[in-house]
Amino acid sequence: MKMAFILFDRMTMLDFVGFYDAIAKLRILKLMDNVTWDLCAMSGEITDELGMTSKAGLVAPDLSSYDLLFVPGGIGTRELRLDGEFVGWLQTAKDVPWKVSVCTGALLLGAAGFLEGKKATTNPNCYDLLAPYCAEVVKRRIVADGTIVTGGGVSASIDLGLYMLERLAGAEAIPRAMQMMDYPYYEIGKFGNG
Repeated sequence: MKMAFILFDRMTMLDFVGFYDAIAKLRILKLMDNVTWDLCAMSGEITDELGMTSKAGLVAPDLSSYDLLFVPGGIGTRELRLDGEFVGWLQTAKDVPWKVSVCTGALLLGAAGFLEGKKATTNPNCYDLLAPYCAEVVKRRIVADGTIVTGGGVSASIDLGLYMLERLAGAEAIPRAMQMMDYPYYEIGKFGNG
């Protein structure tokens, strides 16, 4: 499982970190072989919406070789969804099997054309911005339409990571991950398996 985590200026760091901490259990708990990930961005360094700076491991790589693409949200999505260069870069992931977003990251998946004919969700304050990109905006915490998986607002990122862990490694992996994270709130099977 080779994963690309997309970073960008004015993203919400918790969107990324919540998902990352949960999905990283694939490797930490040895639930799957050959689990790798890259932090990918359009520049070598990004600054989140609160001023935290992070370094990207890869700058604008071709995303076609990944198994999973993850896009967080943040105020920066409003401009990036209209940025042809950024959207074009995301479109190199068109054949990536799993496309996952949390919060307004769904706007970027939508701008890249990945939500056409699909059900999706985003931050409840941005349902109207998501509507033009998908077949139906579903007002739920996690929405799976095949291998396109979108999560609601910021705090949904941990549940989304655990949901993907459940999809990829099975329900039996979840109690171990939840114990390691000291996170008792996820309910196995609650979000279905799309």
